[in-house]
Amino acid sequence: MQVLVQKYGGSSVADTQKIKAVARRIISAKNSGYHVVAVVSAQGDTTDELVAKAREISSSPSKREMDMLLSTGEQISIALLAMAIAEEGYPVISLTGPQGGICTDALHTRAKILRVDPVRVRKELSDGRIVIVAGFQGINDMGDITTLGRGGSDTTAVALAAALDAKACEIYTDVDGVYTADPRLVSSARKLDEISHGEMLELASLGAAILQPRAVELAAAWGVTIHVRSSFSDSLGTMVIGGDLMEKQRVVSGVTRDLNVVKVMLVDVPDRPGVAHSIFSTLAQKGINVDMIVQTTKQGPVTDLLFSIGQDDYPATKRLIEELAKDLGITQVLFSERLAKVSIVGAGMMSNPGVAATMFGILAEHGINIEVISTSEIKVSCLIEASKVDEAVKAIHDGFRLGEEITA
Repeated sequence: MQVLVQKYGGSSVADTQKIKAVARRIISAKNSGYHVVAVVSAQGDTTDELVAKAREISSSPSKREMDMLLSTGEQISIALLAMAIAEEGYPVISLTGPQGGICTDALHTRAKILRVDPVRVRKELSDGRIVIVAGFQGINDMGDITTLGRGGSDTTAVALAAALDAKACEIYTDVDGVYTADPRLVSSARKLDEISHGEMLELASLGAAILQPRAVELAAAWGVTIHVRSSFSDSLGTMVIGGDLMEKQRVVSGVTRDLNVVKVMLVDVPDRPGVAHSIFSTLAQKGINVDMIVQTTKQGPVTDLLFSIGQDDYPATKRLIEELAKDLGITQVLFSERLAKVSIVGAGMMSNPGVAATMFGILAEHGINIEVISTSEIKVSCLIEASKVDEAVKAIHDGFRLGEEITA
């Protein structure tokens, strides 16, 4: 019997009626002949509420204690869902992340999964039970509870799907698939039937809040097929798959925006070996992700260095960079929160020159200035004024005709 992993987000289990609806969907999969493992997030805004409670007690709570606190949200969800399934007469058991074999490193609040040891999960499945696993959490080698960061339940689900050699990993959310743009912003946005792991990874990392980037990265590494679906309908969603089974005719698959951006500008950085390593290794040690690195040459033995970070990392980055500036002799450190990132993604860019130029032309036609550009084989990103990012997304979506169906 094949294993099917399903993941349900917080909006899918936000209240009693929704929990019962999820229970019925899980039971339906069980009755279709699958061993079912369901990974569940905390209900609704539970995590935000727990964070707010912690802030009432301490302005800088211990990250270990934050993990102890935040992990309780998922435990509420799994217990209630297990009760709902049991009420329908089906054997079921709920397991925490540690009980489900999710083993992580020791970086609290944003731990990474090191391995999955699903012995308990396999035993419960072989005994005929539906297994409900708490997402977002694991255990480190010290025996402490850890959490995986925002969206971490996606990563839990994909990791279990890989470890159990599941047929697929279904991600149920409040949207019915992956779109060419945010349909709440662009009315003509079109749902994609399928998208490659590489394209989805770029979209997720550039602001498309459908899947956690680490989950997509894990799926690509282990060959896990993800099916993004709506919790509130039975319609098919978007298949996130490996290989080249993407819409080959389309050069650009989607456009995204990311408001979670802070630009960091280091002025007059000493131009000598090892300085860049000192800066970025210090940030990496604290788990701070850096994007869009640009170095400009100047006359004399100095250079300017620009990079972007997420707003959540702003306080820690500011503290670290200001300390480094003193030690390294950097003249000035500037931060800007007025920018946003707009990006296009598409595997077709690799064989179609001029895509970036088209994007830049669209922005120019709308009087939108580009401050920083970053590219890869399948994406182009620009930092622009945050106040103009919505206009930019709509213009780019229209300019590349992403709302139109492709005809053979």
